[in-house]
Amino acid sequence: MDTMPVQLNHTIVMATDRDRTADFLVDLLGLAPAASYGPFRVVALANGVSLDVVRADGPIRTQHYAFLVTEDEFDQIWTRIRERRLTYWADPFHGRPNEINTNDGGRGLYWEDLDGHNLEIITRPYGG
Repeated sequence: MDTMPVQLNHTIVMATDRDRTADFLVDLLGLAPAASYGPFRVVALANGVSLDVVRADGPIRTQHYAFLVTEDEFDQIWTRIRERRLTYWADPFHGRPNEINTNDGGRGLYWEDLDGHNLEIITRPYGG
């Protein structure tokens, strides 16, 4: 029997407007344009995982999505966040606005997408 390590392939992101949300993610994270697949807009990440954005039929339960980025990518994303005058925080509970953190010797920050999902970029994995 062939064995393959368990890997995350994709997750579904609920949105009030799938196209607007997919474009928001692609723009801020500096990714290739999202493809369409049935009811989804597929935001592909570098490690083969995708965020499959779909329109929600009811209330959206907000989720947390964290992205591991390089130092250069962090600077580029942080610049785009500030250029768009988005509020960002150093902590997941949004108690330290307009700050970044230096957890585990890296840098990190949180911001919200259009539906209130808590997005995060970090340059070092936690516990690293």
